[in-house]
Amino acid sequence: MNYTGVRGVDAKVEANADAKVEADADAEAKAKVDVVVIGAGQAGLAAAFHLRRAGYAPDRDFVVLDHSPRPGGAWQFRWPTLTYATVHGMHALPGMELTDADPRRPSSEVIGAYFDRYEQTFGLRVHRPVSVTAVRESGGAPWTEPGGDVEGRRLLVETSEGDYAARALINATGTWDRPFWPRFPGQETFAGRQLHSSSYNGPESFRGMRVVVVGGGTSAVQQLMEIAPVAAATTWVTRRPPVFREGPFGAEQGRAAVALVEERVRQGLPPRSVVSVTGLPMTEAIRQARETGVLERLPLFEHVTPTGVRWHDGRTVEADVILYATGFRAALDHLAPLHLREPGGGIRMDGTRTLRDPRVHLVGYGPSASTIGANRAGRAAVGDLRRLLATPPRPRALPRPRPRRAHAEAEVAGSLVS
Repeated sequence: MNYTGVRGVDAKVEANADAKVEADADAEAKAKVDVVVIGAGQAGLAAAFHLRRAGYAPDRDFVVLDHSPRPGGAWQFRWPTLTYATVHGMHALPGMELTDADPRRPSSEVIGAYFDRYEQTFGLRVHRPVSVTAVRESGGAPWTEPGGDVEGRRLLVETSEGDYAARALINATGTWDRPFWPRFPGQETFAGRQLHSSSYNGPESFRGMRVVVVGGGTSAVQQLMEIAPVAAATTWVTRRPPVFREGPFGAEQGRAAVALVEERVRQGLPPRSVVSVTGLPMTEAIRQARETGVLERLPLFEHVTPTGVRWHDGRTVEADVILYATGFRAALDHLAPLHLREPGGGIRMDGTRTLRDPRVHLVGYGPSASTIGANRAGRAAVGDLRRLLATPPRPRALPRPRPRRAHAEAEVAGSLVS
């Protein structure tokens, strides 16, 4: 039996007190900023733009951290055969249009060059590559008088380039880092290749193979249509029958779709993607693929076998490759120490602000997980945080983008190719 005695207890109390003093001093010594923005995709850059326009200075009042190797957000990782002409909609960032883009160039190059020019034009000083490992309470002294309430304490943002003590956080980490892999009995026995759509690098590696594509979203359809002409055979399976959207998709339909996603977030449930409620746009290419049988859909199989897949009724399909175009989940693991999640697995929100912590805003999450939604979310988050911080800098004029000559976008994009 261990027994420390009175002197031992006193020593432990003193040691704990000393440790707390050291922790508080350490937190105070961190690089202090008003706002840390995590992620430099569409949502993160939009938020940084609005912070600058509100008068916050990069690397003094706020810092933008991005773990990707270069500008472009998730777009830089898109497969090379996805050209700018075939992307599923791209809304311009606030303050600068995307002009003179060559529709034949890969979207990763065009949008990467656009994001690069945007960062340079507005002097956003993005730090990269920087990984954020955790966000937690700093343990330091409050920065407002009413100490003890959550709004008066700093957040400790732990990163690969050092730690930041921030008054508020705008999280714009998207979903690319968390591809969703469904689980099926027998998956480990499959003798062929299994990959997620995030690793898709074009159709050539599927030439002459029998391919099963799993998933009902835009990436599944685009990749299936690319693979079908070179594969020996393709099979398309989805959990639910796909819905193809005919005709125009206006503001009213867009608001209704976003409202459905917002309702799940309000209930504390994980958000569904916006495309899951908008349906797939019926293009001429999709119409032809349906007429030729490429987009003939089968229900989800029950079992993976060593040589393919099997349904509950005994039907089988032989396959060399199973491609899981099954989407992504929000990359929020670094926020786990803040305990933001509800019992349903999601994070309840009021606009972009998390209900459990008013210092934390999520942009590009749930209803704002689209290019136009990300722009609006960035503006809304900054407006809310200006009220929270209570000491907004004076708004300042931002640089105006210079006119660009034709095809300059493509030339800059070419310089990004390694």
